Amino acid sequence: MSGSTYSSVEQEFLQYYKQIESYAEAIKLMAWDLRTKAPKKGVHRRSETLSFLSQKVHELKTSDQVKTYIDELRNSENQVIKRSIELVEKDYNKTKKIPVEEYKEFVELTSQAESVWTEAREKSDFEMFRPYLEKIVAFNIKFAEYWGYKENRYDALLDGFEPGVTVKTLDQVFPKLRDDLGKLIKNVNESNNKPDPSQILANFPKEKQEQFSLKVLHKMGYDFDAGRLDETVHPFAININHDDVRVTTRYDEQDFRMAVFGTIHEGGHALYEQGLNKDLYDTPVCDAISMGIHESQSLFWENFVGRNESFWDQYYDLFLEYAPDSFKNIPKHEFYRSINEVKPTFIRIEADEMTYPLHIMIRYELEKGLINEEIEVKDLPKLWNDKMEEYLGIRPENDADGVLQDVHWSGGDFGYFPSYALGYMYGAQIKSALEQDVDIDQSIQNDDLSPIKNWLNEHIHRKGSMKEPLDLLKEVTGEGLNPNYLVQYLTEKYQKIYNW
Repeated sequence: MSGSTYSSVEQEFLQYYKQIESYAEAIKLMAWDLRTKAPKKGVHRRSETLSFLSQKVHELKTSDQVKTYIDELRNSENQVIKRSIELVEKDYNKTKKIPVEEYKEFVELTSQAESVWTEAREKSDFEMFRPYLEKIVAFNIKFAEYWGYKENRYDALLDGFEPGVTVKTLDQVFPKLRDDLGKLIKNVNESNNKPDPSQILANFPKEKQEQFSLKVLHKMGYDFDAGRLDETVHPFAININHDDVRVTTRYDEQDFRMAVFGTIHEGGHALYEQGLNKDLYDTPVCDAISMGIHESQSLFWENFVGRNESFWDQYYDLFLEYAPDSFKNIPKHEFYRSINEVKPTFIRIEADEMTYPLHIMIRYELEKGLINEEIEVKDLPKLWNDKMEEYLGIRPENDADGVLQDVHWSGGDFGYFPSYALGYMYGAQIKSALEQDVDIDQSIQNDDLSPIKNWLNEHIHRKGSMKEPLDLLKEVTGEGLNPNYLVQYLTEKYQKIYNW
């Protein structure tokens, strides 16, 4: 929408919001740098700077001027402005409840904590990270109390990542999904037709993995004039601004799947950000609707496209141009079966499609226990290992493979993890709707992924945050959250792979 579409006060509001966006851009660029390039000795000063900038954002979001805009524009006839004010008012009310000094302290703490987590993970030493995590958990408990909730304290944190979803929702959906997955995993374990993953676990130089990963991003339609690919400890995508959306990945020279599927996953996130409606730029609604919907896009590309047999039918020869010679002796179909092996693993981001949601349920239950003060931080390593053994049948032998593997807690992101499993369910449901208009296999076979990307752009990305996540899901698929689509997808795919 052009500026002439807005009244003078609406234009003033958008100019004010642009100040917040400018500070946010600087914060995100520094956050990217901390995770990719920053030297260890620079972390402390960088954390202070991030804290200062975050304080400025806090002040702008809670100013009297914002309250004036909210009051004046709440009933705007312009739907973009009206929805923007709804989002800004919600953020205003939440932010206003946190004393600015506490918020500043929290930002500085989490900025430092991520660096400590990185070192603790390298040394597999939870005790090094524990004092920081205890403070972060205490802050989240305090914030949840500030914000308020109806039934469960954890709901206050969930709302920041997945509006409309509550503990009650998750406690209804997760147990059923866990039971369904358990039955499928049992079928896999009893199969006499298992793939052989050892054939693909060969040394694959990082530089060659990167070159292939860049090719795949190009195939997906990722705009490199508005982004880049870098290496990091824990892969992520980040929207610095609408024309600067960066992707990171992690390489394992003994298992190329980490980088290739990690890059496709983060590329899916980036396509969402690059696909936002340009008419919504510089408004509060030009943002992803929720982390669950965001995950639906990354998991869509990673699993429904990248792990699709048609994908490797089409691109296996391209892959072999970069892969070591040993891969050339692997038949294409056996390669496909190997990359889709179902086997419990310690690391979430390395998990197969079928066991992945179980990793999320473990984290959800631990987070919920911490925030409701039913368990303590000091007990996390044992509790984590116990749940891994209960849910996946394996027990980590060290903290790096267990409680220290994810970056999220160091950033204070409690309430985030359920979005991964929700996103997987959303993605399967969206896939079913997309297939009514687009033949995914045919698009891949045509070496043209644009019909998939364009459909997602039109039905998901361009909508920004004009609707709540469950409302958008219903608009796109015609029904509310339905985990049966995911179970059906996994059943059909793995029946063929494991021949049960």
